Amino acid sequence: MTSMQTIGSSVEPTASAHLRLRPLDGRNVVIRDGLLAERQRVNREVTLLRGAEELERAGTLDNLRIAAGRASGERRGMVFSDSDVYKWLEALAWEIARQPSPQLEALARESIDLVSAAQEADGYLNSWCQVVDPAWRWSDLKEGHELYCAGHLIQAGVAFARATGDLSLLTVASRFADLIDETIGNDTQSSIDGHPEIEVALVELYRQTGESRYLSLADTLTARRGYGIFAGGRFEPLYYQDAEPVRSARSIGGHAVRALYLAAGVTDLYAETGEEALLASTLRQWNELALTKTYLTGGIGSRHDGEAIGDPYELPPDRAYCETCAAVASIMWNWRLLLVTGESRFADLLERTLYNGFLSGLSLDGGSFFYTNPLQSRNGKQRRHWHPVACCPPNIMRLLASVHHYLATTSDDGVQIHQYATSTITAVPPVAGPVELSIETGYPWSGSVTVEIVACGDAEWTLSLRVPRWARGTLVDGQPVEAEYADLKRRWRPGERVVMEMDVSPRLTAPNPRIDAVRGCLALERGPIVYCFEGGDLPAGANLADVALPADAAPADSGPLVALGGMPGVSVSGVVRDFDGWEQIEYGDLRELPGNGRGAEAPLLAVPYFAWANRGQGGMRVWLPKSD
Repeated sequence: MTSMQTIGSSVEPTASAHLRLRPLDGRNVVIRDGLLAERQRVNREVTLLRGAEELERAGTLDNLRIAAGRASGERRGMVFSDSDVYKWLEALAWEIARQPSPQLEALARESIDLVSAAQEADGYLNSWCQVVDPAWRWSDLKEGHELYCAGHLIQAGVAFARATGDLSLLTVASRFADLIDETIGNDTQSSIDGHPEIEVALVELYRQTGESRYLSLADTLTARRGYGIFAGGRFEPLYYQDAEPVRSARSIGGHAVRALYLAAGVTDLYAETGEEALLASTLRQWNELALTKTYLTGGIGSRHDGEAIGDPYELPPDRAYCETCAAVASIMWNWRLLLVTGESRFADLLERTLYNGFLSGLSLDGGSFFYTNPLQSRNGKQRRHWHPVACCPPNIMRLLASVHHYLATTSDDGVQIHQYATSTITAVPPVAGPVELSIETGYPWSGSVTVEIVACGDAEWTLSLRVPRWARGTLVDGQPVEAEYADLKRRWRPGERVVMEMDVSPRLTAPNPRIDAVRGCLALERGPIVYCFEGGDLPAGANLADVALPADAAPADSGPLVALGGMPGVSVSGVVRDFDGWEQIEYGDLRELPGNGRGAEAPLLAVPYFAWANRGQGGMRVWLPKSD
């Protein structure tokens, strides 16, 4: 097995790809301090090790041992549980590259050896088929997730090759991909997997190895979708992303994770082929999703039935599904769209999703997880240490281990900073040669960002700083910036600094009036962070269902929340309405009794949405109704 690429990044387009921006080598970006650094530390010290324990406890690793002939017994878990191991392995690869660890390296070696031992002579690898029913192979692509599991295996193999130079798992993945190409790729029945994922993986395998057949297979599988192969089952074809041909698709719907993984793969296909129909299709879908089907938190998926994206403006806060895996897939898609277009709107949505809809999926101590992320919970909700369907926990692990990959890019003109964190960034823009930047910031809690040029050559080049859409009145070196990026072109000298100031003061946000479920409501945001209200922070005796916000409320910082690690809280004067003085005449019909007040002012405390449910169980709301 040979490897064509050595760059340590989860997305590495070829030199001929159709891009505006290029990712950096992940090893040249180090997050040194701040919220993201803390999340990476907890992931390394707690969550990845919890993953090893839970994969053992759930029998997921034993399934592979049985397939390898190293253990006996019955297979446990879901038909797709092999993928949980592969996502966890991918997380180990990126984390080992970020900071070597003998403990994590030993776990990786042992697990890769197990996966290799479980592979059959012809390259096939799936513990459900090998342990439960050998005749099952390729017989249930609609529900079986065979190619989905293969996709995550491929991504893990590519990650180890790029992050550590170890090609052993890439060899396993490539052998399986070769078998899939020979069988499914040449299948006259036009077979596809019911759960897209392998498409994005195959493009990355092509990028890693230079083998064009993997890109062709990704294109073949993508082109087969949308012709109703999966009609007549438990779900409609849209659930499986099989209702509308990819190149002519005008809307996005169905199972949220499947839709977003496929969209990421389609964007990668465009990047490598330049086929405009692919880009036009994925941009149409993104526009509809971002404008009409995305929650304030960046969460995707409004229906529990089918874990699905709903109709335009169907965004109920209490019934929001917003699977954590969908947040991961959204980040993957937006990053790829940013690379091919260079447009800040994709970095904006990536940021919103990262800090809200994604980070909410993991407890602050790193030991428990949310599968779904609603924007309202009447009785509270607790994260679980693991899930029977355990797709989300290892997905969280792999994104946190690689989140530094999403901070910056380079182009022919210079270096672009898209996400802000205290970090050291090294890039090599063609126009300037090696450039080293040191960024100091308290972001997202502070809007002040200082970028120092540590090293550079003598050539003129452009430093571009994204101006978030939420940031009004942003200043760069004291000058107002109205554009999407502050582009600073000059002959830089080591020691020069640029200071960017963004106003992160708390602000009220109103919803689109077409969203019936929250019409007449208000939410709180602070910088890129969405805030929420928890029942435990209300005045004694108050109920979240009775709390409202005046339209002219003036939220302000309340100081650090000690119980939440010192992150800032937001205080606002609200109204607690007294419904004890109302009588219910019949269902849904209330009548105010004489003498009853409409409510009393009360101080309210809001906390970052991603940090809710870390101080015990209780109700939560992002949107509060406006008071009269």
